[in-house]
Amino acid sequence: MDALARLSQRLATVSPTTDIVAAVGTDPGQRLHVAPIAANARAVVTAALANAIAVPIVYVVATNEHAIDAHDDLCAWLGATRVMLFPALDALPYEATSASPDLTTRRLTVLQRLLRDHQVPLVIVTPVGALTQPTLSRADLVTATSTLDCGAICPLPALVQRWVEMGYRPAATVAEPGEISRRGGIVDIFPPGDELPLRIEFWGDEIDSMRRYDPVTQQSETRVTRAVVGPPVEYARWRSDQALRLIQALDVDSMRTNVRAEWHTAMNKLAEGLHVESIVLFQTFFRDITTSSSDSATLLEYIPENGWIVCDDAAYLQNQVVHAEIQAMKRRDAKIQARELPHDYRQPILGWDDILRAVRQRPLITLDGNVVAAEEVVVSGIPAARTLSLPGTLLGKVPSFGGQLRQAAEAMIARVDAGDSIIVVSPHAARLTEVLNELAIHHGRASATQQYISERISLVHGSLSVGVYGDMLRTLVVTDAEIFGWRPRRIAAERRRRRDRGAEERAAFLRGLRPGDHVVHIEHGIAAFDGLVQRTVGGIERDYLSLRYAGQDRLYVPVDQADRVSRYIGAGDAAPTLTRLGTRDWERAKRKARAAARDLADELMKLYARRQASAGYAFSADTPWQYELEATFPWTETPDQLQAISDVKCDMERAQPMDRLVCGDVGFGKTEVALRAAFKAVQDGKQVAVLVPTTVLAQQHFETFSRRMQSYPVVIELLSRLRTPQQQKETISRLLSGAVDIIIGTHRILSKDIVFRDLGLLITDEEQRFGVRHKERLKELRTNVDALTLTATPIPRTLHMALAGIRDLSVIDTPPPGRLPVRTYIQPYDQQLIRESIMRELDRGGQVFFVHNHVYDIYEVAASLRTLVPECEIVVGHGQLHEHQLERVMLTFYEGRADVLVSTTIIESGLDVPNANTIIIDDATSYGLAQLYQLRGRVGRSPRQAYAYLFYRSDELLTSEAHERLQAIQEATELGAGFRIAMRDLEIRGAGSLLGAEQSGHIAAVGFDLYSRLLEQAVTAMKLQLAESPDAASEPHDPATTHRQPASVVPHEQVLVSPLVTIDLPLNAYIPAEYITDEPVRLSIYQSLAQAETPDDVRRMRAELIDRFGALPEPVEALIIWLTIKALASLARVESIVTGDAEFIIKLPESGDAARERLRRRYLREPGIKLGPRSVRLDRRAFEAAAANRWIATMMEILELIAR
Repeated sequence: MDALARLSQRLATVSPTTDIVAAVGTDPGQRLHVAPIAANARAVVTAALANAIAVPIVYVVATNEHAIDAHDDLCAWLGATRVMLFPALDALPYEATSASPDLTTRRLTVLQRLLRDHQVPLVIVTPVGALTQPTLSRADLVTATSTLDCGAICPLPALVQRWVEMGYRPAATVAEPGEISRRGGIVDIFPPGDELPLRIEFWGDEIDSMRRYDPVTQQSETRVTRAVVGPPVEYARWRSDQALRLIQALDVDSMRTNVRAEWHTAMNKLAEGLHVESIVLFQTFFRDITTSSSDSATLLEYIPENGWIVCDDAAYLQNQVVHAEIQAMKRRDAKIQARELPHDYRQPILGWDDILRAVRQRPLITLDGNVVAAEEVVVSGIPAARTLSLPGTLLGKVPSFGGQLRQAAEAMIARVDAGDSIIVVSPHAARLTEVLNELAIHHGRASATQQYISERISLVHGSLSVGVYGDMLRTLVVTDAEIFGWRPRRIAAERRRRRDRGAEERAAFLRGLRPGDHVVHIEHGIAAFDGLVQRTVGGIERDYLSLRYAGQDRLYVPVDQADRVSRYIGAGDAAPTLTRLGTRDWERAKRKARAAARDLADELMKLYARRQASAGYAFSADTPWQYELEATFPWTETPDQLQAISDVKCDMERAQPMDRLVCGDVGFGKTEVALRAAFKAVQDGKQVAVLVPTTVLAQQHFETFSRRMQSYPVVIELLSRLRTPQQQKETISRLLSGAVDIIIGTHRILSKDIVFRDLGLLITDEEQRFGVRHKERLKELRTNVDALTLTATPIPRTLHMALAGIRDLSVIDTPPPGRLPVRTYIQPYDQQLIRESIMRELDRGGQVFFVHNHVYDIYEVAASLRTLVPECEIVVGHGQLHEHQLERVMLTFYEGRADVLVSTTIIESGLDVPNANTIIIDDATSYGLAQLYQLRGRVGRSPRQAYAYLFYRSDELLTSEAHERLQAIQEATELGAGFRIAMRDLEIRGAGSLLGAEQSGHIAAVGFDLYSRLLEQAVTAMKLQLAESPDAASEPHDPATTHRQPASVVPHEQVLVSPLVTIDLPLNAYIPAEYITDEPVRLSIYQSLAQAETPDDVRRMRAELIDRFGALPEPVEALIIWLTIKALASLARVESIVTGDAEFIIKLPESGDAARERLRRRYLREPGIKLGPRSVRLDRRAFEAAAANRWIATMMEILELIAR
């Protein structure tokens, strides 16, 4: 037990805890208003109460954000096992937009825990909005929950049908909570709240085994003997007959024809048990009709009768609920007026009086900060509440030290000397210990510093949102908020493990491939994929990838060669030209791309070698100040970010000038890498220049750097149009004299009149956005100076590996902990929903992007928005504004002086506003997928849930193409680190931005994957050439020389993929559609099988197939044999294995004398085997007469012998 937990137990025995417990006494229906309790102390008091009364407590706060903070604080005081968070759903009443699945999962997890552990003294933290949202009743949750045991008899079809009726969504591959899949006698299901999905294997109707499996690899991990499967939704989905009756009884005649038609379609789907997209609209009708609306089930139904309800300022909570009710009624009235809702539609949410009724006879306490006398009447939000007036503020605030660790430590030692005890709660406790030890020695306590600190000052590794001083116990709790001047962000460990990016990338090329998509075959070129087909050739059945080339030519690729086919990713959105079979077109395209890759490799290699030979400044190792600054970072660094920081520091400490490129999506932590590098340079007396492409970005970096370094003697200045000419002149003068340490600005920094006294580090953000003249000036500045370049262009692993060793490259591809995918809605244009989405964002203190891509009427759109949402401040930005005007608009929005920015697509890049977490895109069908993805990327850059609303015109027919495009962007919710999104990013932004525009044409000609392989091959060749001739690095780059091959390396296709071994065997080898019914999954499995390089790889894939899909049917066993022989043949380097009418012929490699000798000794007198100078022949009749498949074992044995 740490010092914080011990303190919370001590607080349970003193005032105000004992006063509150005594005031409640034995009266179960007590209503108590406790004041004054300061805001920073209410979670502390709740923790103390939890220790004092040992019964469940519901702690009610205002919003989800407050609930997260309170939950984290209570976890620190009580331990994570005793605290749970029950969030409010983010769906709006009377709207068809469903709630976040993650929020639903969290709520159901709490309900299941309360159902299971009814009397455990948990603290449930919840926003008051969550208590207005009905959930499953206790009886319904019991009905919907199944407990499964191995060996139990459960009729399989009925069980799966029941789970689907409860709301589980059928899926080909179960990877998300709420999904289910059946494959023969195997059922995969992902119950909400479970860490891993469950795989249940049946033998008839008996549960034979149950296993937890990894949702990424789909492979089983641990066996379980018992599992609990609860419902995936918060309404009784099985009560659909009742819901249909109630809905059909509504007066829908007043609704518009098209809306009525949508309702009827939804009703038909509901009657057929199908998924209904707008089901959220009808959830209120699934409640038990024997229950009145006033008694609708909420979280409080699950709290035992002796549980306590503690409110954080009930009057404010009541205000929140009333405001939500008013907004909901306005929305309802607007919907009825717009003829989109029946007049007699049931109210879907509860009011404040409903909440008070649900409390029943449980003690209800409100904690308030107002100082009141016992006899005063107060408005507490709770009728007939007694007032418990406390003597003064027992729990006070703590002074702030603004990032000065030494000052904080000195203050702590002074408090200890005055008789106080101190508990420091910080993730940076180790660094504080060092400082305290140093000061203790300074104070003459060198003989017992460790004992002194451990006795008087407790250091707890953790985090709290704010500190507190307990006067009654003379104890001071100090947190990062006081030490560093701002609070840390604490993100709970994510449920999903980090993906293996390499494995994901290798398997991703064919996953999700659909007919019509473009692919690249390494020998035959660019084609359109037309699907999987089964063909019988020579009496043998096999599956083939059907590829369509120019002129409707067709190529059937055997599935064991699927590794030779990859998805086409070009340099932009344009569709590629299909290759014409039977011509030299493809060879010519590859030859040109190979030459271009060699040019690039040669240029990069020589630049790298010259840089290694030049002299620069070696920066010192990290100082204590460096540790202190890094400790003030308010987030948890990702592994990629830490690696990038380490890479940069190592480069800076070398004698050669650094030239490192750091790649990562916006918000993934590149600025922090640059900030730490800049601080490191300044500590060695060097100046730093930070160059950014826009004025707004310059201002943003200036504020970030200034805030983080405010406690240190570092002078930071801004040089951009936001500064007056006089200010700029003064800054330039101070830059020359060395008075400025860090200069942040736009291309103004590159002007000739800018002279540095001692420039040590140049940081460039998005260099590709600067012009040719600016880039030339950058090259001049970089001479013998460390250079750090930041870019948001993604680097797929293939390219990263190709550039390894010749380009100092750090990739940050892991999103920060807690980052949530953007929730995306596709809706017909709806003014009321637009108002609600804007107001919801404003209510939580955020901002909104509204994208309208027509300048001619953009001001009319802004005017209509002002009428629709008069509460908000709106600014307009578009490309036809003067540059200075546009900058002012963007800056106004960035600084939070405007609520809504109405703009064209100019916000696609270069504007980072973390406080803007809602984007509304008008007429979304007029944008390409690339634009939609880029626009949506403007939001979702903080742990707060972000929303994107894609509206289309309700009076126009939505074409299937437009619908597919909108659906694609809605489904592409994976964060920037995901390979699929990164590749889409690359396609959108263009690979030319990374490799140079001249490479884009070659990438378009052969596809990104093949180009990356060609580049890797060229780099390998250049490295060998440089090793043979070190002087080559000093020669100027001549593109003509790269067309001559170095003697050491002659590239072949097998450098790009494994050698193709022709294999023809009498086996019906394929995966039947009945075994794996989903074609994209079958394709993915085929590719994984084709990539198996060794027999062990094939064996692992066989085990995975059995695990995921059950016992192998005969054609799949044959396919495993085929692929095992293929892997052995590849290892043995045989050229081919063919089947004739009378024999099998294995063609041996040319340089195989030793192998032939081994074969001669083993098989010289073996009947049915003939050894030739270049082949081994197996007599089919002799082997088939002995045993049906004896030839298989013999062939494998021969190949293993050759491969030794």
